[in-house]
Amino acid sequence: MIGIVDYGMGNLRSVEKAFQYIGHDAKIIDDAKEIKDAAALVLPGVGAFPDAMEILNKRGISNAIKEEVEKGKMLLGICLGMQLLFDRSFEVRETEGLHILKGEISEIKTNLKVPHIGWNSLIIKKDNQLLNGVRDGDSVYFVHSYYLSNGDLDDICATVDYGISIPAVVCKDNVFSCQFHPEKSGNIGLKILRNFAEMI
Repeated sequence: MIGIVDYGMGNLRSVEKAFQYIGHDAKIIDDAKEIKDAAALVLPGVGAFPDAMEILNKRGISNAIKEEVEKGKMLLGICLGMQLLFDRSFEVRETEGLHILKGEISEIKTNLKVPHIGWNSLIIKKDNQLLNGVRDGDSVYFVHSYYLSNGDLDDICATVDYGISIPAVVCKDNVFSCQFHPEKSGNIGLKILRNFAEMI
């Protein structure tokens, strides 16, 4: 069972339905025991980084996620859920993240409209199982104002051009993340979710 972590900030139901649509068992979970019992984890999210971290820490979910990832359990972060995996964010105020991946989250500064909302074409940087069957130029759906501004270049599997280069897919070992919403990205997004599920 794929556990979709509920911490009060996210489009959980649409992620759950997307996995079910492609034939994989997924369930919304909200406590440390369920996190430990899940075969793999998805950390979705919509909202502000400081609020999200406060809830994760208060509920004891942060430590449970980190412990399971250290044991080798697969984790997929989506949108805000991706950003939470990194060291810190400067959204609203400087806030410590989960420290699962190395990097910092900063405000998008470009001559284009922010927030970055809509479809954008992926630029594939390196092969990863998460992107099996995804081609350079395939479009996915974004909604965000902050991005990974300082991360390990070796972990960046795909970017998009939005006046600046924005990391769109970042993967390391058993940790995978998408700045876009695969559950809202049509067949390409479903392909990415299927790739994740089939690696479990």
